[in-house]
Amino acid sequence: QVQLVESGGGLVQAGGSLRLSCVASGSITSIKRMTWYRQAPGKQRELVAGITAGGSTNYADSVKGRFTISTDNAKNTVYLQMISLKPEDTAVYYCNAALMEYGTSWYDNYWGQGTQVTVSS
Repeated sequence: QVQLVESGGGLVQAGGSLRLSCVASGSITSIKRMTWYRQAPGKQRELVAGITAGGSTNYADSVKGRFTISTDNAKNTVYLQMISLKPEDTAVYYCNAALMEYGTSWYDNYWGQGTQVTVSS
């Protein structure tokens, strides 16, 4: 059974930094892409940053230059380094992975439970 577990969230002052981690575990054959999303209270979930198995990245305009996504493929782990945090970055951050589970020949999407990031002004 595949699981995604996020960690690293917390409370930080504006201008501060946090690093989120997401570990994918279970019977995984291949990971095609890992993505961070976030959802603020009363708002829709939005894409923050994504990275492919080949290392291509994309970012929401609102986080470009402040957030960096990276992976440790050997550990099936994706990171989100966040600097210069703003109150508007406050949200629950979710990890998503497009991966192939052992015994299948297709990619499915999996989600973590989320980690809360709160930025105080």
